[in-house]
Amino acid sequence: MIKKFDLTNGAIAASNRENSTILVCISPDSAEKELLIKNYNVDEHTLSSALDPDEISRLEFELDHVAIIFKRPTNRSAEDELLFKVCSIGIFKFKDSLIVVSSDDFPFFEGRQFLRVASLNEVLIKLLGRTIYHYFEHLRIINMISGEIEQKVNQSMENKYLIHMFTLGKSLVYYLNSINANSMVIEKLKYNAGKLGITKEELEALDDLVIDNTQCYKQAEIYSNVLSSLMDARAGVVNNNLNVLIKRLTIINIVFMPLNLIAGIGGMSEYSMMTRHISWKVAYGCFSFSMVLLGLLVYVIISRIGREKTKLKK
Repeated sequence: MIKKFDLTNGAIAASNRENSTILVCISPDSAEKELLIKNYNVDEHTLSSALDPDEISRLEFELDHVAIIFKRPTNRSAEDELLFKVCSIGIFKFKDSLIVVSSDDFPFFEGRQFLRVASLNEVLIKLLGRTIYHYFEHLRIINMISGEIEQKVNQSMENKYLIHMFTLGKSLVYYLNSINANSMVIEKLKYNAGKLGITKEELEALDDLVIDNTQCYKQAEIYSNVLSSLMDARAGVVNNNLNVLIKRLTIINIVFMPLNLIAGIGGMSEYSMMTRHISWKVAYGCFSFSMVLLGLLVYVIISRIGREKTKLKK
């Protein structure tokens, strides 16, 4: 699918012209790829790289245009669950036109920063800035999800929430690699500012991009380190919760052990014969009371032994 746009009165507007200034190609089919290769001299390998989520970020100079492969977060879907992925985006900057190629549909030119644009270079810079802002949005979501999972892990005895934290940690590693690779592209754009015809104002905007991207990387790095430390700590919490549960079940089992022993040796038929001259209500009432009393006595003894062992360890 190809969407067409033009720069009109300092803004980006949808267009139906055949020779529109800006083309956005979303998951292009074979015919659209052929159009880009033949009519715009887009390199076939670079075009494939723009659609490959595993491709690294880079900047290449061709005869009549510059090709940029940039990494950005993918749109979230229910199938991804807690895994945040990245994909590639290809930007091909010609003298009088700009082509954007992506495998994922995305509102590239939404936001107030695109309400006023004076040149294609400015569109390019703001498009890269929009990608960095997209990373910030996802990092905020990851931080919120991480906080919710931490609270659940404290009371959980399952590995499910630890696996969720591991998935978030994996996503942050993807983001760190992508953001770091994007920084190389931005630096290379600054280095070749004269070759690309970038003005002084646009160069200042690139400097702002460098700062924003660095902050984004630092934030992702902090979240990744904190989450990694929490996973180790929470694993211990889950293990401790499980040990406490096993301890309680063991105490219950020990409490009932003498009761089962007495009932097994005597049996209810023998007890009935022994108390045949007494009312069954009184006999079984006394039996139940003695069992409860014996159980409480065993519980008190076990609890006291446990407290004494705890004091000795301290």
